[in-house]
Amino acid sequence: MAPKAATPTTSPAAAASTSSNERPAERILVANRKAYHDYHILESIEAGIALTGTEIKSIRAGRANLKDGYARVQGGEAWLYNVHISPYDQGNRYNHEPLRPRKLLLHRWEIGRLGGKSGEQGLTLVPLRIYERKGHAKVELAVARGKRQYDKREAIAERDARREMDRAIKDSAIQRGR
Repeated sequence: MAPKAATPTTSPAAAASTSSNERPAERILVANRKAYHDYHILESIEAGIALTGTEIKSIRAGRANLKDGYARVQGGEAWLYNVHISPYDQGNRYNHEPLRPRKLLLHRWEIGRLGGKSGEQGLTLVPLRIYERKGHAKVELAVARGKRQYDKREAIAERDARREMDRAIKDSAIQRGR
């Protein structure tokens, strides 16, 4: 009996992944917009985060706050502090502690590099966003330097000036169109 020739077939899962209703590669779950106002972002890095089941469910529901969060390297491990993840509504007595430290999943060389950078004068590790990639929660960490008050005022003034220019250009285009 001759061996059967392999015929290319597409599985239902493969066919579904090529359809038009494809899921995005990355889905932002929580963002820290205030970090861009309070810090100069020098560099960013992606890290995994170790979460319990109720924590990831609560994050997917958008019930987390990164505003006061920071990361620190201790004992050769990276930890995320002060990130508030609200208890899951349908969770039972095994629900999580909202402000517990959470372990960040990084390679050893990344931890060493971040530890060295965060040890420099005036630099800190700040979480920018939590997002989901291929079903896994990820944190975008930034090496950042705090802004002075006058830096914040300058940034606000630049943003307002840019808005005014855009508004003036839009208004002049409308006037010419009449």
